Amino acid sequence: MENNKIDYLEKSKQKEIDKKYFGTLAIDLGSSTTVVVFQKENGQSPELLDLPPISRSPGEIPSLIWESEEECYLIGQQIIDLNLISADKENKLSQDFKRWIGSPKIDPIYNSKIPPEKAGEILIHNIWEKASAKVNIKRLVLTAPVDTYREYRTWLVKVCKSLKVKEIALVDEPTAAAMGAGLAPGLTLLVLDFGGSTIDMSIVALEGGEGEASPIAQLIRFDGNNLEGKSTQVLRTAKVLGKAGIRIGGKDIDRWIANHLLPDEEPTNLILSIAEELKCDLSKVGIKDTLTISKKIIINQNEEKFLSLSKAGLEELLIDKGLLESIKILFKQTINIAKRNSFELKDLDSVVLVGGGSQIPLIKNYLSNLCNSIPFLTPPPIEAIALGALNLTPGVQIKDVLNKGVSLRCWNKKNEKHIWHPLFLAGQPWPTTKPLDIILAASINNQLCIDLIIGEPEEEGSNEIIYINGLPSLKKIESKDKVKKINNTIISIPLDPPGRIGQDCIKLSFNINDKCQLEIVGIDLRNNDAITSQNLGNIR
Repeated sequence: MENNKIDYLEKSKQKEIDKKYFGTLAIDLGSSTTVVVFQKENGQSPELLDLPPISRSPGEIPSLIWESEEECYLIGQQIIDLNLISADKENKLSQDFKRWIGSPKIDPIYNSKIPPEKAGEILIHNIWEKASAKVNIKRLVLTAPVDTYREYRTWLVKVCKSLKVKEIALVDEPTAAAMGAGLAPGLTLLVLDFGGSTIDMSIVALEGGEGEASPIAQLIRFDGNNLEGKSTQVLRTAKVLGKAGIRIGGKDIDRWIANHLLPDEEPTNLILSIAEELKCDLSKVGIKDTLTISKKIIINQNEEKFLSLSKAGLEELLIDKGLLESIKILFKQTINIAKRNSFELKDLDSVVLVGGGSQIPLIKNYLSNLCNSIPFLTPPPIEAIALGALNLTPGVQIKDVLNKGVSLRCWNKKNEKHIWHPLFLAGQPWPTTKPLDIILAASINNQLCIDLIIGEPEEEGSNEIIYINGLPSLKKIESKDKVKKINNTIISIPLDPPGRIGQDCIKLSFNINDKCQLEIVGIDLRNNDAITSQNLGNIR
């Protein structure tokens, strides 16, 4: 009888699993809201996945983590329902953590006890746990910002190692937004993704095919595993002609508003949430410039104050903080990179706006002037990226371009000093079809090896974000020759026999593979010995 009971339980369990849907899960981790969308295998329309109690509404999860006890966390809507945001006196709340993932330095405005990478990991793992209990996930699609793509990707690979899923793909957010716009192949789009912590801009060409647009995405193979089920359909590609990004977004606008209206008050979570409400209310369609909206707030032990701001006042604040100038710089950078790929502004068919910040009328009007009244598309601003990321077909790839250039530190025989020599410029398509050959000389007598150091140049006129008294500010990068090492790894090529100063010693061929990794092979020019091939890592 006991054995029969066990058999019955096993069959019941199996029957329950068979009822689950199989398909693809897309997670768009956002600074304010994380979007979760699921698409069944049979090609039905994507669905916003409801994951109570952490969902605010189907598919939308507030990007909030609260450490209630050691290694015990509340997630998303749970924190809001318990009204914990205004009660955080011990830095147990983690919010706006996405912007610091992959950042070399974390500003004191992020004062949570939970490190940003840990907060993001907790959120993704909780979403995975709840989603996989409802549906069978055969493929997971994740999105990443342009500005910190390399570091963010490295973090995501680590986070996803423990997830039991056959296929994992990664799409950069602006490209996913272009896919989510639902346009036909052959069109060229400018995508502005104005999120909570980043502004990304890209020009994407949807190539190939007649009739309706096909799903397209760049499929990344994690941990060196080839993806299963390659598609036999005709290859259709999206080519990223140019892109640029900056680490500033809607959360920073909230801080600007809070500081503008309450300059003598510490910007608590409650004050920032009221500032966000003001921003959203003043961004609604049809709001008059002169209309002033007021929000009541209790601070300093029951002291009542009102935060009041008009639409005109908000726009003046954003202009004063340099937001429009920042967008103008991103626009110029993106266009300049695209021009290297034979693009002209007149080639644009449409402008796609996504992200919560894109709803601010000032942003749309300013970009419209820059684009000479090219038609605008405004898909659902919150879920557009996740929906676009779902449009993924194995065997279909994106031809992409480098967001930043790649330089090699080497010895200049003529000037007798080390210089940064450009290998690939921003806008270089990858994977490369032809290797780049470089001949390197020794810089001293009896040199035993040549060290390869790779860096990425900072474009003159770019903005970097600095924090002054907790407020984000834009600072121009003035130097033409500022180069940042991509990583601290140094590849040493041994010289046997030792080199003499100024002597041409080795010839190296540089190539970018389909994972955007820099590879080299070479020979010793003095004896024709082959140099062992090396992989210098991801350069995107």
